[in-house]
Amino acid sequence: MAPHPSPRISIVAPTYRCSTCLVELHRRIVSAFAGMPGSDFELILVNDGSPEDDWQRIEELATSDSRIKGINLSRNFGQHHAISAGVDHADGDWVVVMDADLQDRPEEIPRLYEKAMAGDFDVVFAQRVFRQDPVMKVLLSRAFNLLINTLSSLPIDPTIGNFSIASRQVITAYRKLRESSRSYGLGILWCGFRVGYLPVEHGARFAGRSSYSLGRSIHLALESITSLSNKPLRMAINVGFSISFTAFLYGLYLILRYLFHAVPVPGWTSTVVSVYFLSGMILAFMGILGLYLGKVFDEVKGRPLYIIRKTLNFDQEQDGV
Repeated sequence: MAPHPSPRISIVAPTYRCSTCLVELHRRIVSAFAGMPGSDFELILVNDGSPEDDWQRIEELATSDSRIKGINLSRNFGQHHAISAGVDHADGDWVVVMDADLQDRPEEIPRLYEKAMAGDFDVVFAQRVFRQDPVMKVLLSRAFNLLINTLSSLPIDPTIGNFSIASRQVITAYRKLRESSRSYGLGILWCGFRVGYLPVEHGARFAGRSSYSLGRSIHLALESITSLSNKPLRMAINVGFSISFTAFLYGLYLILRYLFHAVPVPGWTSTVVSVYFLSGMILAFMGILGLYLGKVFDEVKGRPLYIIRKTLNFDQEQDGV
């Protein structure tokens, strides 16, 4: 078999409170590509409005190595919007998306590429079989994936995250997805190309701590579910009809019992309980409907996914889209 031509690989890494990781990230990426003779890379670091010195560190690295390109967003837009900013500016034949905290190990990038070539895959996701995360974060991640698999028509592997490599064709298709509710991995899977998986070693966080609190994790889960599927709305309709049908049967039972056995209808306790139960269900369903209406409201405003304050080592400045 003829050897594959040496690729140009774009690596996109959003940064937020991880300035202490960036020098080591650069060193290990350079070392990883030393084992891929002839291959070229660009490292796109996207500062997602970090309150620390992430951008200053990116400027220092970009000055010392022209392969490092920086994107400084005007404020914090969120991890997946920052990923979109990097992906929109990537011009490699293949695009790797990874975290900058080194839990996604740069040494796995050549293996991801080889897996894509050997299996003729358009996308290869890294499987974090043994995660180096706190127990609570792992449990939340599993609960999130369970919800996604239950409430959407797009089943996902619970061991994967954003760490992946995708071909230019896949990235071109992903760039067309411009909705404000974003999840990079789920968006790539939705595009429907040939997907491969590669078990990798999940590294410990090099420094700092995760910026994903419980609240942000729940918000991301709701955003992902409502952007992928309207199944929660259908479930609300089914539950509503089920409650109404059950109430009808129970009412019929009470009437027949009263007519044929002279048993009086139960008093106010059952009535009050039923009213509170149904009121709670109605409010919950109105909340689900409100989530979808809120998403429509966000989309019709047509605001850009991100706004760029400054770029480094790109041919020309580009605004957010």
